[in-house]
Amino acid sequence: MKKTITLALLFFSVFAFSQQQTTDQNVEILLKKMTLEEKIGQLNQYTGDNAATGPITINSNKQSEIKKGLIGSMLNILGTKYTRQYQELAMQSRLKIPLLFGQDVIHGYKTTFPIPLAEAASWDLTAIELSARIAATEAAASGIHWTFAPMVDISRDPRWGRVMEGAGEDTYLGSKIAYARVKGFQGNLGDVNSVMACVKHFAAYGAAIGGRDYNSVDMSNRMLWETYLPPFKAALDAGAATFMNSFNDLNGIPASGNTYLLRDILKGKWNFQGFVVSDWGSIGEMVNHGYVKDNKEAALASINAGSDMDMESNAYRYHLEQLVKENKVSVALIDDAVKRILRKKFELGLFDDPYKFCKLEREQRELNNPEHTKAAREIAARSIVLLKNERDVLPLSKGLKTIAFIGPMVKSKRDNHGFWAVDLKEVDSTYIVSQWEGLENKVGKRTKILYAKGCGVESKSKEGFADALLVASQAEVIILSIGENFNKSGEAKSKSSLQLPGVQEDLIKELQKTGKPIVILINAGRPLVFDWIADNMPTIVYTWWLGSEAGNAIADVLFGDYNPSGKLPMSFPRTEGQIPIYYNHFNTGRPSINEDKVYKSAYIDLPNSPKFPFGYGLSYTTFEYSDLKLSKKSMKKSESITVSVNIRNSGSVKGEEVVQLYLRDKVGSVVRPIIELKDFQKISLNRGETKTIQFTIDNQKLSFYNNALEFVSEPGDFDLMIGSSSADIRLRDSFELVK
Repeated sequence: MKKTITLALLFFSVFAFSQQQTTDQNVEILLKKMTLEEKIGQLNQYTGDNAATGPITINSNKQSEIKKGLIGSMLNILGTKYTRQYQELAMQSRLKIPLLFGQDVIHGYKTTFPIPLAEAASWDLTAIELSARIAATEAAASGIHWTFAPMVDISRDPRWGRVMEGAGEDTYLGSKIAYARVKGFQGNLGDVNSVMACVKHFAAYGAAIGGRDYNSVDMSNRMLWETYLPPFKAALDAGAATFMNSFNDLNGIPASGNTYLLRDILKGKWNFQGFVVSDWGSIGEMVNHGYVKDNKEAALASINAGSDMDMESNAYRYHLEQLVKENKVSVALIDDAVKRILRKKFELGLFDDPYKFCKLEREQRELNNPEHTKAAREIAARSIVLLKNERDVLPLSKGLKTIAFIGPMVKSKRDNHGFWAVDLKEVDSTYIVSQWEGLENKVGKRTKILYAKGCGVESKSKEGFADALLVASQAEVIILSIGENFNKSGEAKSKSSLQLPGVQEDLIKELQKTGKPIVILINAGRPLVFDWIADNMPTIVYTWWLGSEAGNAIADVLFGDYNPSGKLPMSFPRTEGQIPIYYNHFNTGRPSINEDKVYKSAYIDLPNSPKFPFGYGLSYTTFEYSDLKLSKKSMKKSESITVSVNIRNSGSVKGEEVVQLYLRDKVGSVVRPIIELKDFQKISLNRGETKTIQFTIDNQKLSFYNNALEFVSEPGDFDLMIGSSSADIRLRDSFELVK
């Protein structure tokens, strides 16, 4: 970036920057002033002490290191009051190089939005970018420069708890969402309402064997390039400032010391100009991997591989200088890492004003912005997925006299916040809207709401069943809110069983006997297994964890003030035995067609298909697809085909539909998936309205990585499919790619 810098003489007396100099020139000026120890300090990141639990206490050793310029970045320092105190220490250092403050701002800062997997269910890129923009605005107003998000790992195994942090199983959808989130977080980098994005985890962390967090990953390079790397490249194309290493080893090499990932791909082929940070302690953890014998060897492996900043391992802090003296690490290599970090500090404007993100008035204003609350409610509603509505119980009538609201999630607040919510201990949590409060806000005094907990989330006790049945007997309709607690999905939350915990399913079976209409709300951070419920309950709504406006958003959907439009970003398995399960699989030499299981690639005890497929989600209205047209039936690589289709709202209310375009390359030099998402549009239609929408098929959409890892297209026949989900194809056609 050719951004000029104005010197703030208040903070710098050692040297000055000219307004005519570029950022890179100013970085070089500063670098020449630095000792080797100060350079290594810029590569060192520590966590804060007692952040936001106030009064702040700063570890005396850290105070000393900051004053000496031996720490480049801090994390877990929340609020302008505290970030300023740390920055004041950095301004006492010889060169007065500002600290970077990072934080896990995953799905909101004070205002929380749906967990990322839930937001992905919205298939609404504008909404997803907006939520990241608001999160950045609030975080930056609180002194944060940098968020450790987005997570763009493709994940096909819901046993892995961190599926909640990503965009699901599909590479195309995941790439679009990665791009939108980076744009939302970063805006115009350097503005006081923007933070640096950190794209994680590089790479293939979502394919951990057995769905067990931090576990090994073993895959072909072709699978890596075709399925797992594209979202990272999309994030880079969006301008991502930083990347984070993954915890896993990939094909036997830990990511923190993986030259192929960091030097060859990221900084080489992709020409990434930002910096790479380790995940927490991941450089030192290479000792546990058995890849190096101690932290000194870990530092050597990581700096050579291309990891620029060490988060909490102390490997660089205590060993890099000695490695330079032993001629095992070149000063030029360290200089490259330091320049990458300094460049971002200049681009953020921290050398103009180290305290530009520490303005209390802006913090108070942005953390209480009513527009943020409004957006959180709208985006939460867009993330809800209607799985079943067979008897049209939903939307509920606003003329209902009595509703029984039952279940362990009804009055919870913290659960709605979701995993990875920023814990602002100085902020009153009453702003989080429970589902009970949302329903009360919706119906007012005209409808009586009766409550019974029924059971705990994980409790084996059925003592509360009697109260639940009594309440249910007095109501016209039952709303039952069940699921898993917020802290049962997320980092280090891998699970072998995805069934509903405790006796929640037993409670449903008892309430079913009342004969009353029942609306099931399932609250979770991942796809759960609920096969009996899916087969026997006619009305099911998947609410995920929706954030601080969860209660109001759920009420909006239940009463039809918002017509649900969410679509699943992950396949929902029938049982754990199907995992990993994903829609875009290969066909095999013995495919099971129409559930033929005789010497076929099939389970003998259940269908191959998921319970709910990728891209699936219902609405309170219906949509008709018609008049599929291709501008031509063959194309050359330099050409494109325009696809048009008519979508009509054939129901009785306004609604939104996600129109999905899939392709199949029928014959390839390597086997191709049976179906691949290649485009989509989310459109809104009034009752009876018809819209013609268009897609463009170009050579990029037809290309893949061949066995030599070349991104190519191959002449041949392609099937084209347009539908409402990967399993609900409404219209089909075909075309040919010619030489």
